[in-house]
Amino acid sequence: MLCITNMLLHDLDVPQVFHGNTLLKDVLDYTEKDKVDVILMNPPYGGSEKAEVKNHFPTDLASSETADLFMSVIMYRLKKNGRAAVILPDGFLFGTDNAKLSIKKKLLSEFNLHTIIRMPGSVFSPYTGITTNILFFENTGKTVETWFYRLDMPDGYKHFSKTKPMQIEHFQPVTDWWENRQEILIDDFYKSKKYTYKELTEDLGYNLDQCGFPHKEEEILAPIDLIQQYQEQRASLNASIDRVLSDIKQALGEH
Repeated sequence: MLCITNMLLHDLDVPQVFHGNTLLKDVLDYTEKDKVDVILMNPPYGGSEKAEVKNHFPTDLASSETADLFMSVIMYRLKKNGRAAVILPDGFLFGTDNAKLSIKKKLLSEFNLHTIIRMPGSVFSPYTGITTNILFFENTGKTVETWFYRLDMPDGYKHFSKTKPMQIEHFQPVTDWWENRQEILIDDFYKSKKYTYKELTEDLGYNLDQCGFPHKEEEILAPIDLIQQYQEQRASLNASIDRVLSDIKQALGEH
């Protein structure tokens, strides 16, 4: 009911809403009739899925993180020449665990990830304090270059809140920059910069955490957000350690 009401309020007079769990369908079973031209999504993140859900995805893409799984679903359901805009937490950008790396490899090698907008913190306050990003990509072939743009907190705001939420006019700097893209360097930190496919994959090792916020204020997160942030950082560090140990074993001739 909430979903239908929201769509009606946004001028979709005949909403088509299908009730079900998208993650319980095998992504390899999707056919052309299941694909769509446009996908706009703010998938749930921070959730952990059971093993039975992961079984519906190829082994290399089988993550326990809900947002990761939805990213795979989006890629399998986007039509040729289709467009997508997806909101994801920072953990996806810098994450180096096997599933996240595989998802990012698929995204960059099969889709055109042309823009990533780094959103200011507290956009979703008071529901979560996790910092988020908007990824724009198209099903038009391999990524050639990706633009990053950091949307800073508007003047007069230290943070957003339930009583002072983000307004559409706060997004205007992105709209202005979008039509006239250029690299922006402020105090030795890039606010906007483009990276080639080679830079993102070979030089940066699929680390999409670029043009972030250089001067992060200390922020007290809600306990559940703090736990999620810790889990993301721990998973990233563990994956890095595993890769180094694997390289050492190969160098020593152990298999």
